Amino acid sequence: MTRNAFTRLAAVTLLATAGLAAPVGAASGYTPEQLCGSGFNTVALGRMPVTDQTNTMRGQVYLLYSPPTGEHCVVTIKSDFVGTPTRATATLLVQGLAFTAPRKEEDAGNFKYYAGPVKANARGRCVSFRGTIESAFRASGGWSGYGDCGRQPSRQRGLHR
Repeated sequence: MTRNAFTRLAAVTLLATAGLAAPVGAASGYTPEQLCGSGFNTVALGRMPVTDQTNTMRGQVYLLYSPPTGEHCVVTIKSDFVGTPTRATATLLVQGLAFTAPRKEEDAGNFKYYAGPVKANARGRCVSFRGTIESAFRASGGWSGYGDCGRQPSRQRGLHR
């Protein structure tokens, strides 16, 4: 192998390896904190992969919270088909009282980089979140139950992931 060919091979290997280690938002250039705004932080277990039926990750969905406002925020950031409009959703469910249905806030459409942000005041309520990304596949992720209840850890028993 010539020195020039070796140098090119090393550069390609380095670029490929660096691409694998990059965070999901790196491909789109967006972070969940940037999209939700100042004061929002990702909650514990609030970062979930959006995967298809073959378990291929197509992006990630994030749940963030802002203590000063009592708002939760959800964004779905694509890591596949970035820059190409594909169907994506960001959904936030706020658990209702006793016998009332949950309140659903959602951003759905054909997006190049992300769906959301979706925000709702959920102070004192449990929330759930979901994200989807679709093209020739359907990928989804998020919580199947409710959690992050009023920001009180003792009330987080109902969460099922």
